Amino acid sequence: MTYRSKVAWIFLLGFALDLVNMFVATVAYPDIAHELHASVTQLAWISNAYLIGLTVIIPLSVWLAAVMGERTLIAASLLLFAGASVTVGQASSIETLIGWRALQGLGGGLLIPVGQAMAYRHFPAAERSQLTARVMSVALLVPALSPALGGLIVDNVSWRWIFYANLPLALMTLLLTVLWIKPDRPSSRREPLDVGSIFQQLRSPMLRSPMLRTAMLIYLCIPGVFIGTSLIAILYLRGLGYDATQTGALMLPWALASALAILLSKKLFNRCGPKPLLLAGMLLQCLGILLLNGPALIIPAYLLMGLGGSLCSSTAQTLAFLDIPAERMGHASALWNINRQVSFCLGAAILSALLSALDSFAITFTMAAALTLLPLFAVLRLDTSRIRALLHPASEPHR
Repeated sequence: MTYRSKVAWIFLLGFALDLVNMFVATVAYPDIAHELHASVTQLAWISNAYLIGLTVIIPLSVWLAAVMGERTLIAASLLLFAGASVTVGQASSIETLIGWRALQGLGGGLLIPVGQAMAYRHFPAAERSQLTARVMSVALLVPALSPALGGLIVDNVSWRWIFYANLPLALMTLLLTVLWIKPDRPSSRREPLDVGSIFQQLRSPMLRSPMLRTAMLIYLCIPGVFIGTSLIAILYLRGLGYDATQTGALMLPWALASALAILLSKKLFNRCGPKPLLLAGMLLQCLGILLLNGPALIIPAYLLMGLGGSLCSSTAQTLAFLDIPAERMGHASALWNINRQVSFCLGAAILSALLSALDSFAITFTMAAALTLLPLFAVLRLDTSRIRALLHPASEPHR
């Protein structure tokens, strides 16, 4: 195995760990609520605390890598993640569980930016699409399979073993990191940490780009709303008599539809532009959320949410960086990832709060469907001619 393949495997394993912990815990929420006497709002914070830990640490990753060295930083992150997984599983109250989840997020949050930087650095530009294909495969398979596996664990053992199950993968990744990654020395030249710079990018001139702004809004209102909707849907389905395995398995039709959406976005983005893809995706997810109100239409609902949501997210990912100069790409990437994590937190927090206040699944699902359509006017205002010029510069007349 080549060295770059080893580096890629470390990144992909760390990425998988993060994704598992973003999606697997939701199937255990009813059991956690029963044992720890947690409210719907508190259940949302099981995911939000983890996501906040992920988000807070991302801007510090470059500085920490310079101080500690990349291999040492990844190893320390995996140790922190593994230790926090044990303490989450041993939590005796919802408050302590939420606190340990935040610590777990701090450990997991360094695995993606540091591992991603290492991996892409070792692949030539012409071959990075191969690495991206692997990343997208993990991003699709893990959210699809982890809820189903988590449901089996909850039904046959205990919700606590969802978190204990992190240990084998975390420790295996740690061992491979030590064996495979070459030692690197901390940088002798590094700038002092400026905490204020963490928030400086929120005032960045890059946000003047309507494409980046629209793509970020899409992520807040489409994938973000889906995360919140899936939390509410699990509570709804358990009330209808579904067990944890059955609710987790509903992510499988979602994943199949998502795979189709990613393929469509890849094939049609340059041909049609982002506007029709985003409009179609918004409408499909909106309809899918509304179908959740019909118990007989649960599988079609997840199919439509997967198709619409992933059509929007994959299209937005391409749109976001379309007019960003190469020298600003790193800053845009950090801003994009922070927005992505925040969108997941807000979606879960807002919809759980609505359910608590309204005490109605039907009204909450209807409001979630309406939130999906919020970016409509921003999408309609996208400059089609500007996008076409960026996608097909050779076809533009010379002036």
